[in-house]
Amino acid sequence: MTTTATHTEDSMAGTPPRLSLMYPLMAHDLDQLAAFAEAVRELALHRLYMGQSLVVDTHQAFAHLAGRGIRVPAGTSVALTALRHPLDAAVQARSLALLTGEPCVAGFSTGDPAFVASVRGRPYESPRTAVAEYLTVMRRLLDGEVVDFQGRYVRIDDGLLQVPHPPVSLGVGVLRPRMACTAGQVADVAITLLTPAGYLREQIVPALARGAASRGRAAPTVTAIVPCAVRRPGRDPRKLAFAAHELHLGGEHYAAMLRSSGVDVDVSDPWAGAGALVDAGVFVHGTPEEVAEHLTGYGESGATEIALSCAGVLLTEGPEAALADVRAIAEAMRDRTARVR
Repeated sequence: MTTTATHTEDSMAGTPPRLSLMYPLMAHDLDQLAAFAEAVRELALHRLYMGQSLVVDTHQAFAHLAGRGIRVPAGTSVALTALRHPLDAAVQARSLALLTGEPCVAGFSTGDPAFVASVRGRPYESPRTAVAEYLTVMRRLLDGEVVDFQGRYVRIDDGLLQVPHPPVSLGVGVLRPRMACTAGQVADVAITLLTPAGYLREQIVPALARGAASRGRAAPTVTAIVPCAVRRPGRDPRKLAFAAHELHLGGEHYAAMLRSSGVDVDVSDPWAGAGALVDAGVFVHGTPEEVAEHLTGYGESGATEIALSCAGVLLTEGPEAALADVRAIAEAMRDRTARVR
């Protein structure tokens, strides 16, 4: 069966972004993870996302949830290409679709060059080529082809035993326009993190369109992972932003993207960078209604899906506090959408 995603409905003007949830930790406490998955089901959210985990593997964690009877749509945001051959990645993604009975988003990134070098022996000389080859082979495998591909980073002469399964959409983590252009050529979904709404609108979405046009295909949908927290007594949003994104703020690739969007970030001072995220509204903090208004701005800037990340609250106050914020924001988003309609 053909599993290539189509995006006609998602790209309709005026369609509010769908609301999903990001579990922002490496999976290890499976009861805590189950609580987040239950929130997706309880609040009728679109999807549960998890990133790469080197504790309990992300795919196995989703399989565990399915075994517990919590079968929610799954998304990886993002898995690292250096850890799996695309044949195995296709098997894992299809397995999630089969185990959950729901469409799956398999999102990928090349990751930090130092990590890639530690796994492969050297970094990718061209991360864009690595991503393009990886997703091209995965798509052809998932679409039922026997693939003979001898690329710069990916080699294969094989296929998958075909069985009916829910659709698998392929995603790419994007920070800057060049990778967004590549995503436009090969991906179904572009996944962003810490990306200001204006930068999304002015840089990422046009680059996705250019890449898609160069291949005569529909532009990918956009899933924006947005860090947020509800304003509550005693909370310092800078502390929350720092707890969630200290590592990102110390990485030059994130810092360069933020600087190019007008957010003053220096990798040598992540604490100041956390304050800049709050001041610029990249870390969204306010009443549930104010957060919902800000998230709506991401939809107006081209995001078709918002994945809430309450990592700062989760890391400083625990899962109950984080899920309380998720529920408050989801309710405010529903109310706002109902008023617009």
